[in-house]
Amino acid sequence: MSLYSVIIPVYNEEAVIRESYRRLKAVMDTLAEPYELIFINDGSQDKTAQIIEALARKDQSIRLLSFSRNFGHQIAITAGMDYARGQAVIIIDADLQDPPEIIPAMIAKWREGYEVVYGRRLQRKGETRFKKWSARVFYRTLRALTEVDIPLDTGDFRLMDQKVVEAMRTMREKNRFVRGLVSWVGFRQTAVDYVREERFAGESKYPLKKMLCLSIDGITSFSYKPLKLAAYLGFIVSCASFIYLLISLAQKIFTDSAAAGWTSLIACILLLNGVILLMLGIIGEYIGRIFEESKNRPLYILRQQPELEPGTNEEARWNVS
Repeated sequence: MSLYSVIIPVYNEEAVIRESYRRLKAVMDTLAEPYELIFINDGSQDKTAQIIEALARKDQSIRLLSFSRNFGHQIAITAGMDYARGQAVIIIDADLQDPPEIIPAMIAKWREGYEVVYGRRLQRKGETRFKKWSARVFYRTLRALTEVDIPLDTGDFRLMDQKVVEAMRTMREKNRFVRGLVSWVGFRQTAVDYVREERFAGESKYPLKKMLCLSIDGITSFSYKPLKLAAYLGFIVSCASFIYLLISLAQKIFTDSAAAGWTSLIACILLLNGVILLMLGIIGEYIGRIFEESKNRPLYILRQQPELEPGTNEEARWNVS
């Protein structure tokens, strides 16, 4: 059995995959211990899968799982955990923004007794000010909305003990936010600080749209406080409306300056309709997620079904295809 399993989700990474493999192998070979590199091809449209297959013919440590289509980064990570056989499981992207050279420091923390070692970004090179600002706002908003202690300025780059991975395999929710789930399961956790580099090649697979979707998944998966917003807004608007009613009555009874125009009326109507539509949208997000869970479809479908091996528990057996 492998001591370490390295999970590498890939999607259209032909420009970087060879260099990513070279650096990962160089790092893992220095450990002089058994390991496996699990590449999850998330429906790539380029030559990513063919390149990995060619590498696998020369290197027995490589395992390739190919999805039937693009299921998403978080699902790809989940598939890697389902098939990982190592006593320690490491998640890292192929774009080399998270440097593989940090892995030995994570392993050192694991050997000290920590069961989750996550990478914490001190600096993010090659990213726009907007992306840095939006990431900062998101993590702090998520921290304020949820009671789960999700570390700030972290991604999915981390090491997890086998017992943590076993716990993760039992959770099969569809709209996944893996870093939040890892925090939710608990265990002893610590950080390794590093500087996030620019992409080695290619383009980001997380444009603004996907970042927004991931943000919504994170908030709705770990907090129902947005639903409480309806009650808070309703109370505030009701109080404001009641005060405005008292003012209007006073003007009508005690003065001759009662408002006769439509401006204030239209403003109130637009405000109330806006609040109602906002809350319907939030409620709709939660209902949509309930609908997705109720269909009980598999999280992903593999183009070729590998034999189930040690490391895939019975819960996962019934939820992967």
